Amino acid sequence: MKNSLKQLKNYLLLWSTQSVSTLGSSMTSYALGLWLYKSTGSALKAALLTVCSYAPYVVMSIFAGALSDKWNKKRTMLTCDLFAALMTVAAFLLIKAGKLEPWHLFLINGLNGLMNTVQQPASEVAATQLIPREYYQKTGALRSFSQSMNTILTPVFATMLFAFGGISTVIMVDLITFSVAFLVLLFLICIPEPEYAEKEQESLLSSVRSGLSWLKANPLILKLIFFLAGINLIASANNAAISPMILSKASKGEGILGTVNFCIGAATLAGSIMASSTPAPKNRVRAICMSLFISMSTENFILAFTDSPVIWCIGVILGWICIPYMGANLDVVFRSTIPADMQGRVYACRNTLQFFTIPIGGLLSGALIDNFFEPLMARQNNGSCLCTVFGNGKGSGAAMVMAVLGAAGVSVCVIFSILLRKELKNKTSRS
Repeated sequence: MKNSLKQLKNYLLLWSTQSVSTLGSSMTSYALGLWLYKSTGSALKAALLTVCSYAPYVVMSIFAGALSDKWNKKRTMLTCDLFAALMTVAAFLLIKAGKLEPWHLFLINGLNGLMNTVQQPASEVAATQLIPREYYQKTGALRSFSQSMNTILTPVFATMLFAFGGISTVIMVDLITFSVAFLVLLFLICIPEPEYAEKEQESLLSSVRSGLSWLKANPLILKLIFFLAGINLIASANNAAISPMILSKASKGEGILGTVNFCIGAATLAGSIMASSTPAPKNRVRAICMSLFISMSTENFILAFTDSPVIWCIGVILGWICIPYMGANLDVVFRSTIPADMQGRVYACRNTLQFFTIPIGGLLSGALIDNFFEPLMARQNNGSCLCTVFGNGKGSGAAMVMAVLGAAGVSVCVIFSILLRKELKNKTSRS
């Protein structure tokens, strides 16, 4: 145990402080998202926050990873963190002046997404440099643990701070947590740089091509990425639908939404503990497929066909409890397969291919809810079949969207499980 702590000291210090900083940022995003939906009443505008965050991330990731491989990882992370903090300060000043508008949030999220584009591959490589290979699964579970704790604590702390001192107090706490993480990374953590053959000679476009070429030469990883792209399309559409559905259907909707988010965090926390204590599976790819199938075949259907907050909580628990186990195994597959000197480029290509569906899913879901499904349900008579299944009034259209997403998610899991099983057989026969 002592030996493990000594080997992971720098990583644990980085992980813990960055997790606390992420919690502060998540509280600000949560409070601002609630403000936007309550101000506009539009699921589409609320979804645009996510779109603005991911659009630059998707478009620029493929180039950012090549730059990340060339740049110093620690300086890159510090610069991106500082820029994100300045964007938070800008939101704080606009709030104090009483001039905050939705387009300000879209712009701030877009710029933060651009910085995250560069920071994310640098952070991945930095983690690889700090983690001994034998601890990949356990540290992957730690990351899921921090994400789940953030999911649990974000609505609780954000709501409490908002009630106590308004959005300004939430932002001040965010800036304090940023300062702690920034100073720890600056003064206490040394991140070794990977060995790069031809680090300076390779051009930007050549670096991008080498990342894409590596993926093309490793079809199992490429198909895994496309599988996750399909899951992300459905998950982002689900995220755009769940808040409007709960806020519209439930009395005291903000509290119920916070409770549902708490249950998501509790489920991922339990899943993180399971992932860290479970022995390595014989087949990690099969474990990934099965985890996602359980998630896709439960949550959306359960949320769509009931108006009970208790059943909603059960649904999100079933939908999220296997996700950390999936993420830990995916992390091991990527880190153990992709060479360290290629990870920035490959992760960046992965980010573009895997996450480009997130803004599409959020935008499509928000637009369909506002312009098709909610008007469709509003035209139904109270005794109609659709009203019997999805309920009456605002929010029933979002529930119908979630049922469609459930069917789509199961289909994606079945199709890609077959494709990946074939690819594994081909890989075994080649070796």
